[in-house]
Amino acid sequence: MATNKGASLGSIENPIKFQDQDFGALLQECLQSGLLFSDPTFVAEQKSIGLPEDPDPKKAIEWKRPKEISEKAVFVEGTTGTTDICQGQLGNCWLLAALSCLTMHPKLFVKVVPPNQSLTEPYAGIFHFMFWQYGEWVEVVVDDRLPVREGRLLFSYSHTRNEFWSALVEKAYAKLVGSYGSLKGGNISEGMEDFTGGIAYSLNVSSRTPRVLWRCLTAALSRGSLLSCFIEVPAVETSRWSQVKKASEEILLLRLRNPWGFVEYKGPWSDKGKEWGEVDQSEKDRIELKKKEDGEFWISANDFSSLFDIVELCSVNPDIHEAENTPAASTWNISEHEGSWVSGSSAGGSRRYRKSFWTNPQFELVLKEVDQDKEEDEDDDEEEDDDEEMTPEEKKRAEKQKKKAKQCTVLVEVLQKNRRQRDKIHFLYIAFHVYKVPPELKGVCLDRSFFVKNRPVGRSGKYKAQRGIWRKLHLDPGNYIIVASSYRPNQRGEFFVRIFSKTGNTLGSSDFTCSSGFLPVMAAPITPEDHVRVQKAFDEETGPDDRLNAKEIMKLLNSVLVKDYHLPLETCRQLIFAEDTKGRSTVGREQAESLLSALRNLQSVFFQFDEDSAGTMSPFELSTALQAVGMQCDYKVVQLLSERFASGEFHMPFHSFVSCVARLRKLFALYESETSQEVKDRGINSWLLQFVTV
Repeated sequence: MATNKGASLGSIENPIKFQDQDFGALLQECLQSGLLFSDPTFVAEQKSIGLPEDPDPKKAIEWKRPKEISEKAVFVEGTTGTTDICQGQLGNCWLLAALSCLTMHPKLFVKVVPPNQSLTEPYAGIFHFMFWQYGEWVEVVVDDRLPVREGRLLFSYSHTRNEFWSALVEKAYAKLVGSYGSLKGGNISEGMEDFTGGIAYSLNVSSRTPRVLWRCLTAALSRGSLLSCFIEVPAVETSRWSQVKKASEEILLLRLRNPWGFVEYKGPWSDKGKEWGEVDQSEKDRIELKKKEDGEFWISANDFSSLFDIVELCSVNPDIHEAENTPAASTWNISEHEGSWVSGSSAGGSRRYRKSFWTNPQFELVLKEVDQDKEEDEDDDEEEDDDEEMTPEEKKRAEKQKKKAKQCTVLVEVLQKNRRQRDKIHFLYIAFHVYKVPPELKGVCLDRSFFVKNRPVGRSGKYKAQRGIWRKLHLDPGNYIIVASSYRPNQRGEFFVRIFSKTGNTLGSSDFTCSSGFLPVMAAPITPEDHVRVQKAFDEETGPDDRLNAKEIMKLLNSVLVKDYHLPLETCRQLIFAEDTKGRSTVGREQAESLLSALRNLQSVFFQFDEDSAGTMSPFELSTALQAVGMQCDYKVVQLLSERFASGEFHMPFHSFVSCVARLRKLFALYESETSQEVKDRGINSWLLQFVTV
């Protein structure tokens, strides 16, 4: 396959090569050697199945190539269609329903299933498929050895049993996520997005009357959306809509398909429904009515609304999410970001966890221009001219519409990454919140106090345990931040953020990096008692140089601490190192008094944030504790500090907190004395991240 070298890496023209496998090179290598391809990265063994092995020897799994399964095996038999796909012995109807939808859209289908692939010459037992993965298209290479039990395909198969493209797509997707077992359970929207790169969302069937719902679905289908519907667990693909005339009566119908490939609806307008007897043959021919057990069936809009709960739609353009009578004529810009939740650092949980919510990753959003066209301007002018003739209710409605027209439209989506592992799926409950940022705080990392005082101006809704969440928002021009979070704190995870904006708006280009700074909190003067204590230590311990070394400082400092909070020698060395000692490893009287006073302050801060009196501090508490001593640190810096000074433990003891503060104090001082403009241009965060773990 030729690659478009000019296209950006990750585009459909130049996809990421999964596991560094080059399809073109591997194909040529196999053709030249005359050997069929055997994939070393997704081996034909139980590990790739990812499910418990059946102990019955008669149900042992074999791996066979299509021609070994059927003499008439072909990659595609005639043309692709919804009946090409039947579900096997795997609970992945969500994936197959999405794949079935894809067959109705040839231009989208060839992106996932590249053309010119065949089980005849030139054939080398190797195939390739494309999937969208968090902003990038990925090319997955597979061999055509498929799992077989008792002579039949174990998983997805074609209705005719001779066609194998769907089984090979299923294998490629299984390889992408780790195993066949990893495909068990999921939302149809997940498959839809990975087959198109579009945006999927759910529609509650009960939210609209049957006629309005029918108009909404037909409009979405006419604009190229993929549609599926389900009743709780089972999934059904919505492939077509139509109106038929029964005598003089007009009936609204939807054609659905069960991804199992069999088991059909038996009610009115089903294949065997008596209602078809009153429809002219010309009408039946027009809608291509087929009365056979193939999983496809027709249903009336009224019955659909009473039987089904949810419709999932996926479009490659955010305009499809507009109302059904709105023309899709806008242009959108897209901004994409990677993020992660790290335990004790950037996994702050939901807003109910007020002490840690602010530590969640923050993404900057800058909206400068409203998405308002000339027609909207003209409408506004007309409303102003006719203002005196309007009723109070009409005026209120017009003002509301005018305000909306002068806002910025954005669509925000957050997708969890890598939550399919072996035969388990573990989606976190996730949501996002949008906050308006006043001009004076632009470019400043928003701390806990901001979130305590301010409420979000937009949100995704309730926390949901699914891969993707999204919401379209209308916001005033200004500066915003988007905070993505899991419901509970300390839940590790990676995620992907997409922000769509109408033309004219400006988006932040990267995830919001908090700045770091050091504004020393004025320490209380040393008490008379501590002054006497220091003088006595110097009189008894020091020699002619009148200075204390690390061991002597340790003895002095520990004399004022409870035994459980005593400092080890290494921490005392770090305290001395943080002082300006002119290169010496000892301190004088004034420095010793300063250290003792600072230690008293650190002990007070530590007790303040160690609320359960456990003698330790969590990384969330570390961040706010550092602020209390005047050190504002970026969450990435706090993460490294926690890993460095907690010695791999989740909670940090007092002596580690003291060492952490000493290290930061020295690094801030060194940065301030740095004369290199290049270092200054990179900023304090780059400096701290480079040296904090040294």
